[in-house]
Amino acid sequence: ADVRRASITPDQICELVTAFYKRNYIEGLFLSSAVFGSPNKTMELLYQTVLKLRKTYNFNGYIHLKGIPHADEDIILKAAKLADRMSYNIELPSESSLKLLAPQKTKQSLLLPMKTLKQAVDYETGNKMRRSIIPAGQTTQMIIGASPESDGQILKLTEALYRNMNLRRVYYSSYVPVVQSYKLPAVGAGLLREHRLYQADWLIRFYGFNVDEICGENDNLPAEYDPKCAWALRYMHLFPVEVNTAPLETLLRVPGIGAKSAYKITEA
Repeated sequence: ADVRRASITPDQICELVTAFYKRNYIEGLFLSSAVFGSPNKTMELLYQTVLKLRKTYNFNGYIHLKGIPHADEDIILKAAKLADRMSYNIELPSESSLKLLAPQKTKQSLLLPMKTLKQAVDYETGNKMRRSIIPAGQTTQMIIGASPESDGQILKLTEALYRNMNLRRVYYSSYVPVVQSYKLPAVGAGLLREHRLYQADWLIRFYGFNVDEICGENDNLPAEYDPKCAWALRYMHLFPVEVNTAPLETLLRVPGIGAKSAYKITEA
């Protein structure tokens, strides 16, 4: 849903969402908008929409709300108490690329609200309060291939976001050319590159790898092998592994053994 058009009011969106929800067409709402008038005005419209959904229309389904960069902190926190998840899209992996392709956004305008939400969640957690702010956490998204950053640089940023902002997910979207511009490459990144980044992301989150093990800062992930297999080929001196005695963290690094299998092996 998009509230940027003046002809679409918060009530109209609420009526549409609840009608679809009652018919079992949807399980939740992903609410986003371009800037309409000003960041604060747009964020206020988003907040009013979510507030009406929860309080007036008694909608208890899932709500993912896209935050508006440059909006005031108090509006962000009010909205966060009503949404299940919020996200601020990084869009591009470096500040120089943001200045070139998305000058309306800055690194600070994206990271500051992320930090604000993290601090609010940390406060509730530290004081053993009932989690009232974005219980499903934060996410972000990056466009891959529209700017010259390597996979290593992208993954370094990803690792820092997981570590410093406690993000639940980083999404990667392969650049697909739609219009011609001297600022943009004529060829897209390709879905295989996007897939390899998701595989590397998975290794960072669930398999105990760090970026330096997976990919050099100025390098791209190999296309011919998945990142885990590529790592194993570089560290062949660590193999073979004796599965009957190897600890869990070692089993997790064996190509072909996933997390569930590794746990089953250690239990056996």
